Amino acid sequence: ETRLMYVRNKSMPTLPNFPAPWLILGTWCDFSAAFYLPGVAPRTFRYGDKVELKVNKLTSVHTQMPLDYYALKFCKPPGEIEQATENLGEFLSGDRIENSPYQLFMEQDQFCKVLCEVYLKANDVAALTAVIEEEYHHNWIIDNLPAASIVDSEQYIITAYAGGFPVGYRDRKSTYLFNHVNIIVEYHPLDDGSRVVGFYVEPFTVSHRMVSGLPGEGSDLATEQALEACDKSGPMVYESISAKQEVHVGPVIFSYDVLWRPSNIKWASRWDIYLSMDNAVPDKVHWFSIVNSLLIVIFLSVMVAMIMIRNLHRDIVRYNRSLSDEEKAEEREESGWKLVHADVFRPPARLPLLFCVSVGTGVQVLACAAICIVFAALGFLSPANRGSLATALLVLFVLMGSFAGYSSARVYKTFKGQQWQKSTAQLALSRFRPCFHCSLCGLESLSPWCSSARTVDTNMRQ
Repeated sequence: ETRLMYVRNKSMPTLPNFPAPWLILGTWCDFSAAFYLPGVAPRTFRYGDKVELKVNKLTSVHTQMPLDYYALKFCKPPGEIEQATENLGEFLSGDRIENSPYQLFMEQDQFCKVLCEVYLKANDVAALTAVIEEEYHHNWIIDNLPAASIVDSEQYIITAYAGGFPVGYRDRKSTYLFNHVNIIVEYHPLDDGSRVVGFYVEPFTVSHRMVSGLPGEGSDLATEQALEACDKSGPMVYESISAKQEVHVGPVIFSYDVLWRPSNIKWASRWDIYLSMDNAVPDKVHWFSIVNSLLIVIFLSVMVAMIMIRNLHRDIVRYNRSLSDEEKAEEREESGWKLVHADVFRPPARLPLLFCVSVGTGVQVLACAAICIVFAALGFLSPANRGSLATALLVLFVLMGSFAGYSSARVYKTFKGQQWQKSTAQLALSRFRPCFHCSLCGLESLSPWCSSARTVDTNMRQ
């Protein structure tokens, strides 16, 4: 690196009278080449490098209460469970990102890998059954990329890019647990390595047994013989499953396959398929909505403009006509649109201070939303930086409070108010009102959360 720096400096022309500001600007530009957005910088893996798979909270569309991944009887990593560092946005959204026992290595396929064996007791069965009935889903992460799910059945194959993949499913007969997964990772090859550009999980429910019989709990499954239900030469397929893993008291073996697929998708475009849901919603719907809204706005604007022009023209004709002697004697007062100027800056008859506080709050929300949209358009609030949007909203809302206080006080002084400090203080105190309403809403929704949590906790303690 020293040699490269020397060659670079040596190749530069000698400028004895080079202005100092240009030197500073050139130095700043040189350093700016190494600038990147936190959480958005790509990570390059070489062949055989370990690719960490992390697990997040369990979520459901039927309840708002998330569950910790290791609160249920799943395989745990050796040693301690390590929780990833979270920002304010992740903390507020309830994320709990932790490590996992899955072993993935760049561009190395693995088939019929045994993860662990767990023994389900009665309370574990009750907890898993309740979670599956609520349709909870796993949320796995590789290189900040969430897992898309591929659910295979006898009738169809569904690929979903939001919400993770289910813990299991229930039919009329019994409840089944997804204890085998095909982990499909797409990578984009480069000269100095590869980058992860796609992550899919295809879950299966398989009743595993070792070729020489099922070992006891706690045995080293890595040294045991192969499983009967899967093949070391290829990934698991739905047609090869002879028996499904029911949720009942007894041992359960978790296994997985890892498949690496090269892809032409570049790292900068890997989120496009998540945002478009693989073109599940056609673009025509958006264009139709935009054109429909524009036509309605233009039609209403033309109608209002015609009415205003008609009234204005009638008033102007009346004002321009010559007055008779009787009208001059009466000194006719102004009427029509000329009276508008007297009503524009007239303070409200009641609660003018409340009006000023409302104006300040509107300025605060509008400025916060506008700046967030600008930062998101520039790429600072990338979805790869998890929780950045919520953090930016909170920080900007607090910072825009200064603009809200100034706007509120300015409007109050426009109304010829004498105590503009009172307007600023009331604006600050008004922030406690939404906090109070949020607290009431939280207490109202706390009872079903506590009920669900009590049900899961009771099932796990029994």
